Amino acid sequence: MNTADLGLPVDVPSTALFTDQYELTMLQAALRAGTADRRSVFEVFTRRLPSGRRYGVVAGTGRVLDAVENFRFDADVIAFLREQGIVDEPTLAWLASYRFSGDIWGYPEGEVYFPGSPILRVEGSFAECVLLETVILSILNHDSAIAAAASRMSASAGGRPLIEMGARRTHELSAVASARAAYVGGFASTSDLAAGFRYGIPTVGTSAHAFTLLHDNERDAFQAQVDSLGSGTTLLVDTYDVATAVRTAVEVAGPGLGAVRIDSGDLLLVAHRVRQQLDELGATSTKIVVTSDLDEYAIASLAAAPVDAYGVGTQLVTGSGHPTCSMVYKLVARAQSADPKAPLIPVAKKSMGAKSSRGGRKWAARRPDAYGIAEAEVIGTGPVPADLLSHQLQVELVKSGEVVAREPLDAARARHTAARSSLPMSSVQLSRGEPVIPTEYV
Repeated sequence: MNTADLGLPVDVPSTALFTDQYELTMLQAALRAGTADRRSVFEVFTRRLPSGRRYGVVAGTGRVLDAVENFRFDADVIAFLREQGIVDEPTLAWLASYRFSGDIWGYPEGEVYFPGSPILRVEGSFAECVLLETVILSILNHDSAIAAAASRMSASAGGRPLIEMGARRTHELSAVASARAAYVGGFASTSDLAAGFRYGIPTVGTSAHAFTLLHDNERDAFQAQVDSLGSGTTLLVDTYDVATAVRTAVEVAGPGLGAVRIDSGDLLLVAHRVRQQLDELGATSTKIVVTSDLDEYAIASLAAAPVDAYGVGTQLVTGSGHPTCSMVYKLVARAQSADPKAPLIPVAKKSMGAKSSRGGRKWAARRPDAYGIAEAEVIGTGPVPADLLSHQLQVELVKSGEVVAREPLDAARARHTAARSSLPMSSVQLSRGEPVIPTEYV
């Protein structure tokens, strides 16, 4: 069953309370002031990439579309807001019929981004757009952080498959979102069945140390697993002595044993020893899977090891040190009146330090060099230069309140592979550095 493109709602009555109170109080004040219906443009962007990162990865777009569709103030939500005295009765009446009717444009899921990139643009009345700030940012900040970590890990893996195994290291709903984002970023499968059910991501898993410890000896445990799952299963060989376990595993499953998993010790050294032992036992096709608190640096350090696949948990679902992308949602243009024909005027925050923003509805394009490799992220507010027309990045996601760009998750995953391959080779270096291409404003 593949539900990746069905747009199923999250498992709550609505997404309307995935918000901050000040969004509703702003709405109330704008309704009273007569400014709530002014046409407005909000943009999602980040002022900088996490320290040392060369590029960001857009992930969570599909979940944003689901959240916008399911942003409804039903009777229970309205009752809660009334009981708590959050907003007044005229505002509650307005919220009861809320449906987003505007337009959303953005970078398609799986695309890369850089400082200043207008990742998402939300257009409509101030009232309907301002309410979406928190839910949009919570999804994009989380999922893009996980996808960026996954992308670095998949680049370090050099084509070897990666298994997402972080469900037990984060909130149960975050685990599902993390598995989805990791798949966009290049992971091949997940251990989380909810993610497999919800998004059609391939799932894998066989046994933990507890299964070995349950039995009177390791041989009995291996025999039970092979009897149940077949000789192509993956046997965990580091519960006691690795060398003894590998020998027993091959004796039980035969030379057609699918794989062995190593979850502790000096993985580089142990992997070489296990490969030699497997080959000597005739199990030349048996694969080696390694786990144990891996991150992109540990994966890169195992590049020369005879490892066939990696399982990653904690470091992945926490963004490998950067659990958020610091994306913001800012008003960049608004009309001077509620007249639908009133022209938009740029607006921007002016502040000390690095928290100012640039006004105006923006377009974005990625300029390639003579070899087709990206050389700059170009952002502007006026006409798009002719030479950049075919290199624009934003696509229409929602038109007049209707989702128009829902797609299977595999499309986002393939897009990321293509986007990353179009960047300079230094983009996948793990050493600290600046964004791999500059951002230019025109």
